[in-house]
Amino acid sequence: GTLHLGHAMNKVLKDIIVKHRLLSGKAAAFVPGWDCHGLPIELKVLQSLKSKERKGLTPMSMRGKARDFALKTIGEQAEQFKRYGVWGDYDRRYQTLDPEYEANQLEVFGKMFLEGHIYRGLKPVNWSPSSRTALAEAELEYPPGHTSRSIYVAMPVVETKEGSGLEGLEGKCSLAIWTTTPWTIPANLAVAVNAEIDYALCEVEGGSGELLVVAQDLVESLSAKIGKGLVVTKAIKGSQLEGCAYKHPLYDRTSPVVVGGDYITTESGTGLVHTAPGHGQDDFIVGQRYGLGVLSPVDDAGRLTEEAGEEFAGMNVLGDANGAIIEALQREGALLLEESYEHKYPYDWRTKKPTIFRATEQWFASVDGFKADALGAIDSVEW
Repeated sequence: GTLHLGHAMNKVLKDIIVKHRLLSGKAAAFVPGWDCHGLPIELKVLQSLKSKERKGLTPMSMRGKARDFALKTIGEQAEQFKRYGVWGDYDRRYQTLDPEYEANQLEVFGKMFLEGHIYRGLKPVNWSPSSRTALAEAELEYPPGHTSRSIYVAMPVVETKEGSGLEGLEGKCSLAIWTTTPWTIPANLAVAVNAEIDYALCEVEGGSGELLVVAQDLVESLSAKIGKGLVVTKAIKGSQLEGCAYKHPLYDRTSPVVVGGDYITTESGTGLVHTAPGHGQDDFIVGQRYGLGVLSPVDDAGRLTEEAGEEFAGMNVLGDANGAIIEALQREGALLLEESYEHKYPYDWRTKKPTIFRATEQWFASVDGFKADALGAIDSVEW
């Protein structure tokens, strides 16, 4: 659309450098260019159409309208840049929608594919069950007032390692995790900790002998929430817990304690993060690092599949699945607490309904095969 202050700052700063080099006798020709591909342009076109026009829109007519919009905007922006006083060879401008430019892109992509740099793999994306499609960030809205059913769950420790601080407590202590998406519990493949956070082994008052691992800064908060005293018996560094293992409370599988990233804090929850690589970006990255695999037992319509087990198969993750999973956790004695939690949550801008994170097949471009050459090429550049 029309240029804004961000465009002005970017172009004026660039123009200062170009003019300085030109006036210094250097060949510093500036050839303007426009990126004409992407969802923002399509969204602008859709917003300009009436509801009836959108329904009858075919992919080809959509592309035609997007092209017309892009060319019109390029003409307007070029004139505005000239009014800014920005020097440039506007007659030789490049546009990514030009057939010649697209042909060059396809040639490079084809070469990358033939050399094995392009591959197919699973990756979690924003998914809209209501429109059954992946969504870009630009297609998400965050309306106020969204409330989730958040839960605190005890994951029983079954394997420890020397120096973990939990030696000899296999089957006697649990990791306390917190999540606002109970429906992702069937996809849990790890519990992540922050290596630098101080954790505490706490005894639950009441004579049960139950032991919980929780971030030291959140002991008081968790105690107040579950309505039981928590007596700290030992301090443990997050890095010590890496390599221990726990049993999933609903399935016969054992998963590891892993070290996550800076996203694990003591601002809320327990300081231990339920990790489902098939349903979260941070989870996916950690899962790749530890070779956890990607489990995403959810179909296009947002229903749990057979991978989640017969008890939950067919349930809607934004509906009855949450209640059924919470009930199952309570039945197994793993549910510490359930409470409502109001927070920002992504909605589909078209249907105005909640979205989910779900792993689907995506195309990936790997730079591993030419990373060294690319970095080496930097040395040949005269800056």
